[in-house]
Amino acid sequence: MMNKVYLGIDIGGTAAKFGLVDENGNILHKDEFSVSFDGYETPILKTVLEKTEYFVASSGLAFTEISGIGVSATGQIDSEKGEVIGSAGHIKNWVGSKIKESFEKKYSVKTIVINDANSAALGEKWIGAGRGYKNIVAITIGTGVGGGIIVDDKILLGKRGLAGEIGHIVIHGSGEGCSCGNVGCLERYASTTALVRSVSKLQKENPTAFPKDFEENINGRKIFDALPANSLLRQVVDNWVDDISLGIISLVHIFNPEQVIIGGGVSGRKEFIEVLSKKVHEKVMPRFLEGLEIVPAKLGNDAGLVGAIYYLIENK
Repeated sequence: MMNKVYLGIDIGGTAAKFGLVDENGNILHKDEFSVSFDGYETPILKTVLEKTEYFVASSGLAFTEISGIGVSATGQIDSEKGEVIGSAGHIKNWVGSKIKESFEKKYSVKTIVINDANSAALGEKWIGAGRGYKNIVAITIGTGVGGGIIVDDKILLGKRGLAGEIGHIVIHGSGEGCSCGNVGCLERYASTTALVRSVSKLQKENPTAFPKDFEENINGRKIFDALPANSLLRQVVDNWVDDISLGIISLVHIFNPEQVIIGGGVSGRKEFIEVLSKKVHEKVMPRFLEGLEIVPAKLGNDAGLVGAIYYLIENK
């Protein structure tokens, strides 16, 4: 008897990742395709449905051999209905996409849909950094700030599957405007985008303090590589880590997790995790710190894809 095989799809704002995943979370075959190639004139869902056919064919399997489809998707996802009901990123032709219905109609395979940050949290819990833990706050720091909250072994979805939108907790009451319409949101301060914005500003104000080629495509890696030799930069990064810690401190006090998992490219920097951990430990009430770990995510870009399959298997 061959192990069951599932199809995992992780739909982001620029690309969709596809993977065949077995019941232990191993990825057997994967690929990815652009969904933003024509500025979303072709709706993302249409692209993904077409690429699904191509991907499954290229793997040598038939749809009848696939035990279920798990979709992790960007935006506000109604998990019951399996559709996109909102978006903080304002992607054209995305809100209103009936993912579950379209997949089940076209391929006759049971399909579930979950928000990508929640899905990534589940992936980490299943086979990543959160293995064996039951209370986890997972935070992804990238273009925005996403999160997933696991309480007593279950992902917290709330009334419509929208829970865990931690990028939009307010950390500065009279702060900068956010794309969601509020001010002072964590995402405006704690995302990698926010860090790059602050560093660009710093660099324009102090051009001589940076190497000539620094301003070309500034990214997280470049910033952290330049840190040891640049005290101005260290101050900006320190403020950024402070802002991230404010969000985490609040979340720890609300959810009393055993573990906070940090995902996104920057989580691979040991020095970042150490400084962040130190700042959180300084301000969290002592009893909440007992047994609390702050750790980097392990699954990288595969977390969402794998998490959707875990969610599918758990909700059979």
